[in-house]
Amino acid sequence: MLAWAVTDPGVSVASEKTDHFDGVRFHDAPVFARGGRHLLRWLVTRRPGEWRSVMDASPGPPPPERVAGSGLRVTFVGHATLLIQTAGLNVLTDPIWSDRASPVSWAGPRRRRPPGLRFADLPPIDLVLVSHDHYDHLDLPTLRRLSAAFAPRAVTGLGNAPRLQAAGFPGAIELDWWQEVEIASGVRLWAVPARHFSSRGLHDRNRTLWAGFVLQGPGGSVLFAGDTGAGPHFAEIRRRLGPPRAALLPIGAFRPEWFMGPVHMSPADAVQAQRDLGAGTAIAMHFGTFRLADDGQDEPVETLHRVLAGGPPPAPRFWVLGFGEGRDVPEP
Repeated sequence: MLAWAVTDPGVSVASEKTDHFDGVRFHDAPVFARGGRHLLRWLVTRRPGEWRSVMDASPGPPPPERVAGSGLRVTFVGHATLLIQTAGLNVLTDPIWSDRASPVSWAGPRRRRPPGLRFADLPPIDLVLVSHDHYDHLDLPTLRRLSAAFAPRAVTGLGNAPRLQAAGFPGAIELDWWQEVEIASGVRLWAVPARHFSSRGLHDRNRTLWAGFVLQGPGGSVLFAGDTGAGPHFAEIRRRLGPPRAALLPIGAFRPEWFMGPVHMSPADAVQAQRDLGAGTAIAMHFGTFRLADDGQDEPVETLHRVLAGGPPPAPRFWVLGFGEGRDVPEP
């Protein structure tokens, strides 16, 4: 059974101001997200890359039911959905099994390949991490399925708990950046900064907090970076929490870089983030599933391979797992 003990309580969304909350809206420090005129410029100058549908792809094998002790296994389901297994816990990040990343079933970004794991093949899920409220990361239909099937607990950023509670997570925990919670004996979770933004409609931009998470257990720590642009926050995460054993880093939705760069890392940014973190292993995510920007379906992975091949030796251990592939992460 998961234990919950929040330390250093975070700000109240309705009251206290911080360096990233002005009393009404959250923001990066400094503010990087592009405004409306930048969006219009992108829309009229778009040069989208090639995408195709591969919906006949076979799912990966069922993962083990549990990974005990200091073992660490990560399975890539697709997009930002990964299964982290360590210390006897099964943790799912930004889960989405829906066909569209959208508030409706007939419009919005359509899934271009199926989830790498069948929902029916999931092991018992103990904990769900939700990095922010965008539809490709906070998917209410999937959350309802998880609640009905496993009744897991959930952790998210400030302001997001009401949506999770409506999806069947009445005990959802909200964390501010650098706030922590005890998940189980010997296992702790920190919310950490990210460079991004939030919104689910036209009038709620940045009313809730976006975050990454660091899960620390007997086998070391795992960073799930969520959605983020590049920045000094990776070095700060290392300074405060130490180098992670594994870092789950986004590489897609990065073109055009003049527009997407403030909120989405490029593959080169992700390699630099791994170096800044001192992560023993990086695992790519946020690619090949939903068409969200101008990079082609295969471009993030192809670009990552070129960056790694052309970088200074020794090349970092940066994995691109197949959809549904699980792999044991070596100890440092």
